[in-house]
Amino acid sequence: MMKQILMTVSMLTLSMAASAQSGTNSPYSQYGLGTLGEQASGFNRGMNGLGLGFHEHNQINTLNPASYASIDSLSFIFDAGISGQITNYKEGGRKINAKNANFEYVVAGFRLAKHLGLSFGILPFSNIGYNYYNTDKVGNSSSETTTTSYVNTYNGSGGLHQAYLGMGWMPVKGLAFGFNASYLWGSYTRSVVNSYTDSYVNTLSRYYTATVNSYKLDFGVQYTQKISKKDELTIGLTYGLGHKLGANPKCQVISNNAQTGVADTATYSNNAKNSLELPTTYSAGIMWNHAGSWKIGADYQLQKWSKTVYPQLVNQNGTTDYVTTKGMFADRHKFTLGGEYCPQENSRKFLKRVHYRLGASYATNYLKINGVDGPKEYSISAGFGIPVVNGYNNRSLLNISAQWVRQDSKTMITENSFRINIGLTFNERWFAKWKME
Repeated sequence: MMKQILMTVSMLTLSMAASAQSGTNSPYSQYGLGTLGEQASGFNRGMNGLGLGFHEHNQINTLNPASYASIDSLSFIFDAGISGQITNYKEGGRKINAKNANFEYVVAGFRLAKHLGLSFGILPFSNIGYNYYNTDKVGNSSSETTTTSYVNTYNGSGGLHQAYLGMGWMPVKGLAFGFNASYLWGSYTRSVVNSYTDSYVNTLSRYYTATVNSYKLDFGVQYTQKISKKDELTIGLTYGLGHKLGANPKCQVISNNAQTGVADTATYSNNAKNSLELPTTYSAGIMWNHAGSWKIGADYQLQKWSKTVYPQLVNQNGTTDYVTTKGMFADRHKFTLGGEYCPQENSRKFLKRVHYRLGASYATNYLKINGVDGPKEYSISAGFGIPVVNGYNNRSLLNISAQWVRQDSKTMITENSFRINIGLTFNERWFAKWKME
């Protein structure tokens, strides 16, 4: 037992170090809290993030903490995953490609008592990572032939991460309750630098920073009803508590005179306190299970971003200030369909033990950019759960999936990403009693 716990703690430490690195190259991450992360483990990702109605005996389903009650007895489950992606950005006739890789998650779980399961680990919440610029010429009124060029440079990094501890309890057969209590932490730095070739024009730099140390609470319930000898139906519900993050965002404006080398600095923060906020989240899902071989489900999630606030640098009546602003975001809706097929989980034949997964989803964006709704998201995924068989363990799985994601917009940047997710679910028996014949 101690060996597994020490391994888990080591991986959690590694994940904390890796979480300081950005997992995105998207210019859309310059808005809000960034690009939202997938809070799902390897088997969920093969179904494109489906899982609110799923309760697995040999997998950790963080999407609904009520599922922890179904974890096998005598089992310690450890799951860690990485991803790599290639993204194509298109705007007008211009195209550009970018690559990045990321340590995605590390989770663990085991049964504490009969019908009582525990899970803990680290999951992503949001990622911020971008670096781009645009340049053009500004006409000089004193001469039509003389122009001044300007460059706007945009840069950002950071994100939010969560370390969670969760429990699932089944007080009566078929009905389970659960919760995840998370420590949410992270920071971001965003900058916009306006510079000019004319040395008589000051360089204007704006730096936006914030540090978050807060909490996140999620609650879940699952109800399973037998509908035949081989069929059962599970309904899953979750609720995520929305609240202010207690952060103190700051905006620093620096005007640098190239002629004198003098920089004037102004810092704004007093009127932007508590202007970072988590949305209230409601989710519902359903899963049909046929003989443990076919599992097909659908999920819906609503994040109430429209009710949250965000800081904005404004100029009113000649006075500049960094203030809390409402109406910066839109509610996010996400629909997911998918399923899994495993011919015979305990078969001696390798191919019959493979898990085949497929999923698709559609989501609206929580961002509003210059008052316009952000791009719609379309995604599909396919994956496999490949049994790891050796002399001492035949319960572990290698989860591999491929995912295509499209951020579609006619008036803004269109993103097409191809992502590979790889996760290892290590499943070892605990406290097994040896029987002498």
